[in-house]
Amino acid sequence: MKKEINAKLVELVELLNDPDEVVLDKEVKEKLENIIGLLDHPEDVVAAKKALNEKMETIKKMVNDTMIDLDVDVEYCMEGNPHILLSYPEDQYTVRTRKVSLGHTAMQSTPEDFTKHVLLAIEEFKDEIDDVKMG
Repeated sequence: MKKEINAKLVELVELLNDPDEVVLDKEVKEKLENIIGLLDHPEDVVAAKKALNEKMETIKKMVNDTMIDLDVDVEYCMEGNPHILLSYPEDQYTVRTRKVSLGHTAMQSTPEDFTKHVLLAIEEFKDEIDDVKMG
């Protein structure tokens, strides 16, 4: 719970300190209301985490069942800024990696759409590696 509130506060401070961002009072108010909501209803945070974990388990299973290239390792990181980390060992000394950020839209999508997003990222990563190998 403390981590979630801290992350939301850090997000708000970053938004306020970003010189390139036009910050609207409405945005700040919404973010503060979200933080207050976390404080008022901690059980919602627990329920949301449980739902996210269940969704991610479904997605992991779907990706593993449909992934053709088993040489690419997929690591799911849901803490902080959600992302997946793709790794491909080229040889015993070289491992190529790619971090694929998962925005708010991806996190809110259905498991099927999310799985398609992950599989597309894996395909693009593998194509990039093949392009480098071919010169």
